[in-house]
Amino acid sequence: MDEKETLHTYLRRSRDELLSKLDGLSEYDAHRPMTATGTSLLGLVKHVASVGLGYFGETFGRRADRLLPWFEDGAEADGDMWATADESIADIVDLHRYAAAHADATIDALPLDAPGVVQWWPPERRDVTLHHILVRMCVETARHAGHADILRELIDGRAGMGPNDGNLPDRSAEEWAAFRARIEEAAQAAGRRA
Repeated sequence: MDEKETLHTYLRRSRDELLSKLDGLSEYDAHRPMTATGTSLLGLVKHVASVGLGYFGETFGRRADRLLPWFEDGAEADGDMWATADESIADIVDLHRYAAAHADATIDALPLDAPGVVQWWPPERRDVTLHHILVRMCVETARHAGHADILRELIDGRAGMGPNDGNLPDRSAEEWAAFRARIEEAAQAAGRRA
């Protein structure tokens, strides 16, 4: 596998992991803000899809044929970071899949050293290559997939990639509670020591 294929594979995996956090959720749970700053699962998916369309589209002169109203002049700030009541899970998943297909077409069509221009960046940083944008979107997507991991665990306790995730120890609910209690005990002891 060459460098481009490696980066593209990791981007696809991170996209799939992010999207999987919506599996089986109600509209409410997917929409609801889980942090003080309003972070929600649908907001994370919408954001990643939105920025992906820009980075793999406009940056390389391959504008998508979908307009994103939350990026239009006069739009409310941070409109890409949350889903309105009128935007369903199906709508945001469709946007995500569309953005992924658009990105994949750009990645397939261009070499890693293909030049691009990120118009919304400061002038001294605007000139990029496909390689730069691929790395950036791998990091961006993985970062938000990590956020989504935590949000999903807060919503219904589902952690990792599901029950067969080899990265998580196979523990019962009682064993997880005991493990968490040990960590809490250590945190309290550290707090007392400080």
